[in-house]
Amino acid sequence: MENGGSRQATMAELQEVQITEEKPLLPGQTPEVAKTHSVETPYGSVTFTVYGTPKPKRPAILTYHDVGLNYKSCFQSLFQFGDMQEIIQNFVRVHVDAPGMEEGAPVFPVGYQYPSLDQLADMIPCILQYLNFSTIIGIGVGAGAYILSRYALNHQDTVEGLVLINIDPNAKGWMDWAAHKLTGLTSSISEMILGHLFSQEELSGNSELIQKYRNIITHAPNLDNIELYWNSYNNRRDLNFERGGDITLKCPVMLVVGDQAPHEDAVVECNSKLDPTQTSFLKMADSGGQPQLTQPGKLTEAIKYFLQGMGYMASSCMTRLSRSRTASLTSAASIDGSRSRSRTMSQSSESGTLSSGAPGHTMEVSC
Repeated sequence: MENGGSRQATMAELQEVQITEEKPLLPGQTPEVAKTHSVETPYGSVTFTVYGTPKPKRPAILTYHDVGLNYKSCFQSLFQFGDMQEIIQNFVRVHVDAPGMEEGAPVFPVGYQYPSLDQLADMIPCILQYLNFSTIIGIGVGAGAYILSRYALNHQDTVEGLVLINIDPNAKGWMDWAAHKLTGLTSSISEMILGHLFSQEELSGNSELIQKYRNIITHAPNLDNIELYWNSYNNRRDLNFERGGDITLKCPVMLVVGDQAPHEDAVVECNSKLDPTQTSFLKMADSGGQPQLTQPGKLTEAIKYFLQGMGYMASSCMTRLSRSRTASLTSAASIDGSRSRSRTMSQSSESGTLSSGAPGHTMEVSC
């Protein structure tokens, strides 16, 4: 990999596209300029959007969205949240759109062989090579969380940390397949995807958020493409995580799921299979199936804390995170830039619980 100057030169070659903010800007906040590009990979073209410029000795934040969404509909609420601006200022970020999911994407021809989730993960090195980025912190939701996990298993040295929301690391079993086929007989693709994204309670409540995303998915001009991504997700292989085994995530991981969300059991099981000294588990109450949409403030605080545990943003002002009277935690980076890997914590709050294997440490969140 080349130095930072070469990275900036490469960034300058990207086509600039002005992104209009959907929410009012905060005082002193300036609109971000997004740079969007597509690169060819062995499995087809992939589009990604870059915000900010590379920071010396810091990884890029790379996001990957779930089925039925693109990077904007999946992550915009989170990254436009006020308290997230501090993170934005400290990291360049890359938002990947799965093939055919980007805005204005043409519909793939009939018979098009859509990449498997493993192949989608194998596209990521092409993106990083193009940008000349050496390491990332991944944030993925659903299918995107699986893709980033698969990438991390194959490229451990390039992943410093992962925030995995709604991950299901298991392949579908026979019972799952039977239920899926039966549902397909009576439900449309859009309804099945909505059931994947949101809880039944949320769908029955039909809130403004649900109406918005039902409309987005039902009337998506690329719905045929979305179905291909959905099929790849349902045909995923088992990640075969094994606590104490050779197949595991070696980097710090924060698992996130909403209480009573569709994937709650899968995330709990995933937590049981990963290294407890490297893994944090956040179960968020009142967040539904998509906590990055419904609770961006609480998730932002958790991400800030996660980054501090890796030795980044040590001076960050934790507006909602206060130390417990019963324990304290410190996360610091040494002068030479080595990262603290201590993950012995258990966090409880009104919004949910964040825990890892070692007992005795408690953090409180005031939201």
